[in-house]
Amino acid sequence: MNNLAHVAQQISVWQGNGLEVGLATVIDTWGSAPCPVGSIMAVNEKGGFVGSVSGGCVETQVISETLEIIREGGFDILDYGVSEAVANKEGLACGGEIEVFVEKLMKDLIYIFPKQTPNVRIIDLQSGAWSLIHEQRANGDLALSTNMKALALTAIKSTKSFKKTINSRRYFFQIMNPTWKLIIVGAVRIAQALIPMALEVGFRVIIVDPRPSFISRERFPGIKIICDWPDKAFKEIELDKSTAVVTLIHDSKPDDMAISLALSSEAFYIGALGSKKSHSRRVTRLKNIGASDKNIKRIKAPIGIDIGALSSEEIAVSILAELIESKNFC
Repeated sequence: MNNLAHVAQQISVWQGNGLEVGLATVIDTWGSAPCPVGSIMAVNEKGGFVGSVSGGCVETQVISETLEIIREGGFDILDYGVSEAVANKEGLACGGEIEVFVEKLMKDLIYIFPKQTPNVRIIDLQSGAWSLIHEQRANGDLALSTNMKALALTAIKSTKSFKKTINSRRYFFQIMNPTWKLIIVGAVRIAQALIPMALEVGFRVIIVDPRPSFISRERFPGIKIICDWPDKAFKEIELDKSTAVVTLIHDSKPDDMAISLALSSEAFYIGALGSKKSHSRRVTRLKNIGASDKNIKRIKAPIGIDIGALSSEEIAVSILAELIESKNFC
């Protein structure tokens, strides 16, 4: 799914410059559609856009339709088929179909996207009315039944948006979880290679290392750095279901500390650098401090997908691939 925080940031810039904005959201897919349900694209009144709903296949048509919605108001539901010919031209494996909900973006809606707590926006696809469920509170024009609220609260634990028919009316449950977080313990060369790639695919990165000589803004510009031990650093960070923890530090004390804390959290991914032999010693240490076999199995070690990686850059690629796999199938 598109990085909601990135799209929201651009929308804020446009609205700050007085531009009206429309939002296109993928609400259903069939076949090998390039972008999953929940993917979004924002369009400003001058035709500028951010995000994607089709990987490029029908973006021009969606932009045109969104511009019309911006001018006239209201909403529309668009169906697009990506033919085999178009798919081949765009370099895709095969075609598919997508259904897109297009609306004029009301200013209050933009404040939903950047929140660090999960939300569910329920959209009535026949009226365009919507309400937001957040921490058991509902806000918006759409009246929600008790059953719909219960469904939303169950869905809020998910990461996938979905369409559902209730009493013959179609609704879209737009799941807006916090930005995926990547916590890296160890300000080493692999971290320097991994961070730009992780940022590019939508992770918010935080790096932790108790060694002042390793962790610095010069070596890690533009991201949050915490020069402290994991037990103190993690108190500043919520390790929730949208969090990945990667330990790259060549020191068993902060490594064990970070992994132990991650194992007691809901982090969707826990990866640790090291050989099979060093991981075996790590497992023994973790068991000695009370870690269960079930929890230890959550640790991806040696970290990364086995692609025969040798250099720091190749190891970073293998880690990112495993992160993406875990995120998309968690």
